[in-house]
Amino acid sequence: MQFKTILIDDEPISISRMRRLLNDYNDTFDIIGEALNGQEGLEIIEELKPDLIFLDIEMPILSGFEMLAKLTYMPIVVFVTAFDQFAIKAFEENSVDYLLKPIEKSRLDRTVLKLQKLTANQSVKLSSESLQTISELIKPKKEIHSISVRNGDKILIIAFHEISHFQADEKYVFLNTVEGKQYITNHTIVNLTEKLPDSFIRISRSCIVNATRIKELEKHFNGKYLVVMQDQKRSKLETGISFHDNLKRLMEI
Repeated sequence: MQFKTILIDDEPISISRMRRLLNDYNDTFDIIGEALNGQEGLEIIEELKPDLIFLDIEMPILSGFEMLAKLTYMPIVVFVTAFDQFAIKAFEENSVDYLLKPIEKSRLDRTVLKLQKLTANQSVKLSSESLQTISELIKPKKEIHSISVRNGDKILIIAFHEISHFQADEKYVFLNTVEGKQYITNHTIVNLTEKLPDSFIRISRSCIVNATRIKELEKHFNGKYLVVMQDQKRSKLETGISFHDNLKRLMEI
């Protein structure tokens, strides 16, 4: 099957390189157009109704996702992205193919093989649901530098470097500072896992620690560890078995 194909990227050099790469697959791709931004892409897709598009994500006027959300006709989408290896798992999990910039021919070979195996009844056209899922999964975390907590009638702003650890106790989650103070937060442990920077690691179902404040590890029973913190209380926090890998990866043990 030969796919009527459109290339959409805001960098002319990237489009030229893609054209050169696809020239080796003339029996698979018939390039019928190209666009340099999301708005141009939207117009040419609606006009020419291609089978397939190679789509960049970060583009002026309309991003790749914004363009897709406006389409009334949805072709097969192969994303061309500069997102890192972690982020692009979002594409894999939603059965949408991707090419990571700079594109390697060996990786393009796999994309071509996947496309050649498709039949009219087995297309991987992007649904609105999978588009939303991908968009949410690769959306950058909002960068935050502190956590707010209530203390009587006041709202305190606690900077990350002042925090030793978070610990859940029944229905509350407590923020513990390096100075030994403790405050109730409005967050759950799961919510904090999503909000906090990479320097905070979850060591058990009920505890997240600031890795920059770990003083030492003590071997505990059943293969567990006690994480000794550099706080005023010299807190000792027990690891959970299912979270060992988090700690070992960080501490290289």
